[in-house]
This record gives sequence, structure tokens and C-alpha cells, in this order.
Amino acid sequence: MSLAPEIRTVFWDVGGVLLTNGWDINQRAEVLTSLGVDLAAYEAIHDEVNFFWERGLISAQDFFERTVIETNPKLGLTFDHLWKLVCAESRMLHQECFDFVATLRRSGKYRLATLNNESKELNRHRIDAFHLRRFFDYFICSGYVHEMKPLAEIYRAAIDISGFAAETSVFIDDKPENCEAARAFGMNAIHFESPTQLRDSLTEFGIAV
Repeated sequence: MSLAPEIRTVFWDVGGVLLTNGWDINQRAEVLTSLGVDLAAYEAIHDEVNFFWERGLISAQDFFERTVIETNPKLGLTFDHLWKLVCAESRMLHQECFDFVATLRRSGKYRLATLNNESKELNRHRIDAFHLRRFFDYFICSGYVHEMKPLAEIYRAAIDISGFAAETSVFIDDKPENCEAARAFGMNAIHFESPTQLRDSLTEFGIAV
């Protein structure tokens, strides 16, 4: 009987597991409605422009000028003011998950990394604001590798950068489709539902938190 490969790398999604999402539909509604922006008009163009922003192909300022500022000239909005409101939407989601990461970090047994869809600017803000460098060895972000989950290229980048085989990794994400794509690439995956469920699932892979 062959044994399962030893886990070497644990990849964590950020929004939905560790932190709130960076700029999802609920956060967009809260911020933009408070500013008087026509939310329906914004959402009509969000996906088209976001395709480029979260892949790191345009800047945050370009994104918000196209989607908010230029389309609402009477509101007199500035990027600096809008960006502060966007950043303020990021909050810790589960303290227990941070505790798990800290435990794994102290163990020294695993390489720890994030693997998330996010713009470069928002990723940088969240890394700094929540002091993520003390927990993670590196950060795989769509804004830097120019592709997004659940497409294969972002998983390929994560595995290539890790230096270990896909089957020696575990990927944690709150979206089933992202977990399915990781498994299709040869990675192990845990669909995150709660901190308690995550602890139990990690234990099944021999990872004690």
C-alpha cells in the first residue's frame, strides 16, 4: 500500500478565509451607495474592467477612474478619497484561522503561502495592514501572475514557485470551483466552511493546528 505524499506547502486563500473579501459586490454596494454612485451603472461595467485590474494589467487608479470617477463627474470624487474607503472595507474574518497559520508557522514543518485573486494594490495594502509577512513565506496573487483562479495558470505559478510537487500541497479556499480546479491540477484542496471544519480537514492530511 502506497502512502500519501507528505504535505510540504499549505496555500491559503485570503478573502473569505482569513479576511473579508477585498472588493466584492456587498462592499461595492456599501461604499458606492454612500457616495451617491449609480450602483447599477457601475455593476454593468465592473466585470469588464475588473478583468484587467485583478490581473495586474491596469492600476487601481485606472480602474476607479473608468468605473466610478469618469462616469460620475458631478460627484467630484477623487481616487485618493475613494481608495481610502475601499481599503477600510478589509477586516479580519476569522481569528481562529490566523491562529492556525501561526501554529503552522511556529512548527517550521511547512512552507506557507497565499493564493488569491486580488489587484496588486489591494493585495499590498492587506499584506501590510494585517502584517501577513510574519505568517507567510510568499504571496501568489492574480495581480502579479496575470491570471485568476480557477484557471490553471495561477495554480501552475503557485506550484512552480513553491518548488515542490503539486501532490505535496494543500490549498484552502471558500469557493468550491477554485478547489476543484486545484484538484484538477494535482493539488489537495479543502473547501473552507468554518474554522472548526478546517481544523478537522487539516487533521485528515496529518496537519495539526
